[in-house]
Amino acid sequence: MKAPPRLLEISPMRADDIAAVLHVESLCFATPWPRNAFYNELNDNKLAHYYVGRFEDRIMSYAGLWVILEDAHITTIAVEPIYQRKRFGEQLLVKLVEEAIERGARWITLEVRESNVAAQNLYKKYGFTVVSTRRGYYSDNDENALVMWAGNLKGAVYQNRLQALKESLS
Repeated sequence: MKAPPRLLEISPMRADDIAAVLHVESLCFATPWPRNAFYNELNDNKLAHYYVGRFEDRIMSYAGLWVILEDAHITTIAVEPIYQRKRFGEQLLVKLVEEAIERGARWITLEVRESNVAAQNLYKKYGFTVVSTRRGYYSDNDENALVMWAGNLKGAVYQNRLQALKESLS
């Protein structure tokens, strides 16, 4: 029997979280976002909603979402490598999906590296399917991105799936 997942404390990202977020960013991505990108997302982009994940009182993950009318776009999810595969990324994904639904989105999309099979499997678990490929999307190595979508977020089928998956997390 699997051990129950450890719960992440998820809260809205604030400007004073950016230093810790940049640390996570540098551990997770070959071409990290600069400080001003996060600052602009928090202060200037009214469509953006960013969260940090704390475990043992330390920021070790974060995630972001844009909601534009009925469409939502997951901009990023990152978990420090030593905390990966402990379902923290899944908890952040659930938070983003719930936020998208709460803000009126009916559809949600994201891009994921073609080589990131673990993330693709997580997204598929939550109803995302591959709809296209963006060739050479990632500038660090020209890797392709798979564009994934999940739809009808407010429908009974998706809501039941989300509820069952959330229950498995608690």
